[in-house]
Amino acid sequence: MKYRLQFFVDGQKSLQDGIFRAFSWFSDIGLILDWYHLKDKCKRELSMAMKGRHIRNTVLSELMPILWYGMTDKAIKYLEELQEGLIKDRKALTRLINYIDRNREFIPCYGIRKKLGLRNSSNTGEKMNDLIVSHRQKHDGMSWSESGSVSLASIEVLKRNREWAKWFDEGDLEFKLAA
Repeated sequence: MKYRLQFFVDGQKSLQDGIFRAFSWFSDIGLILDWYHLKDKCKRELSMAMKGRHIRNTVLSELMPILWYGMTDKAIKYLEELQEGLIKDRKALTRLINYIDRNREFIPCYGIRKKLGLRNSSNTGEKMNDLIVSHRQKHDGMSWSESGSVSLASIEVLKRNREWAKWFDEGDLEFKLAA
């Protein structure tokens, strides 16, 4: 294959390790920490770490542009140098610092990616999951077996991609990568 496999992840170490193990046979693979998940993680941890939402919002307004340009060392330094009087929970702040440090190789310059027309988020995949799986399978305390969930998702994908006729007539599907 002449393509690069690019995965957008939420920072979960087991997911990252699993992707690298599953695709160890492929030479051109990359992971990017999804911008939405990075921003959400910063908001959640800073909400616990800082004394009040005004301080949290001030810290966020300084931190997020630094991370948008992929400057992880500068972001970590900024967080480490916050005045002690602003901090409510040092452990929450340490968790955020460790998260950024652990994921630094997956934090690109999101600004350049945006200018180049490249993705910074898994939002399309998340939305498709919502439409294909969550919408049908996560209502009113429903519980699904793994095979039932996969089967229902497969039928929904056939319908959504208008490939049901080919599947039922030929027992085959086309696999195309979108440009």
